[in-house]
Amino acid sequence: MGFLLRQLRTDRGLSVDEVAERAMFSQTKLSRLETGRVGASARDIRDLCLVYGIADPAERERIMALAREGKQRGWWQELGLPYETYIALEAEATSIRDYNTDIVNGLLQVEGYARAIFEAAEPPLGQAVIDKRLEARMKRQVLLTRKDGPDFHIILDEGALRRPVGGPTVMRAQLARLIDAANLPSVTFQLIPLSVGAHPALDSTFVILEFNNPSVNDVVYVEGAAVGNIYLESTTDLGRFRKLFSRLEGIALSSQDSVDLISSIASSYGSG
Repeated sequence: MGFLLRQLRTDRGLSVDEVAERAMFSQTKLSRLETGRVGASARDIRDLCLVYGIADPAERERIMALAREGKQRGWWQELGLPYETYIALEAEATSIRDYNTDIVNGLLQVEGYARAIFEAAEPPLGQAVIDKRLEARMKRQVLLTRKDGPDFHIILDEGALRRPVGGPTVMRAQLARLIDAANLPSVTFQLIPLSVGAHPALDSTFVILEFNNPSVNDVVYVEGAAVGNIYLESTTDLGRFRKLFSRLEGIALSSQDSVDLISSIASSYGSG
């Protein structure tokens, strides 16, 4: 709902200030509607449809229906997570394409691996916060076995699996998890071997989220300590990252060769 409201505003070249004034909202309220932090009421939708010139009854009802769905609270909203928007998008996506150079995607992390990442955070996280984030990370993973879950394609640099996050025992469990996940019908897993050397996404980490819903834009999510959390929705940005992912897909090993390489890397962590 938030993405749609922002799209309607930006498509018309209006600022938050302009829409807030015309709809007689506060700027804070409109910002919260567009970021999904509050649900939109029937009156909110009526007022915004007037501002955006949406007169078609069917289109208004479609937006109203989306607003009703948006007011239903997701399980993640009880945990006070700083990345609620991403989890909400992930839960509704029909296709997720992930490239990461440093760490395994959260949907594939075992608990020990995830815990080690949270414990290394800066600033440090309290134990209660770590426990909540672990709970969320494990709950998210049900997506991969849901009948209506997304197609999930992950491309990962080999170097991420050479880094002993959590130690050898944790890494053995993590690599076994990746092998199991690679056999799921909804998952495509590829590794880019270190032998490739330089490639066009060495300095990138991104996720392409696609939706089978005309009311919601596809999104590229870019995350990092330097840039923060960025959501890109423009046709230009989507095209650029889709092309980049396609190039990485061609560079990476096949799924079977990737599993073989994972097995080889696992041997470097001992037999346990």
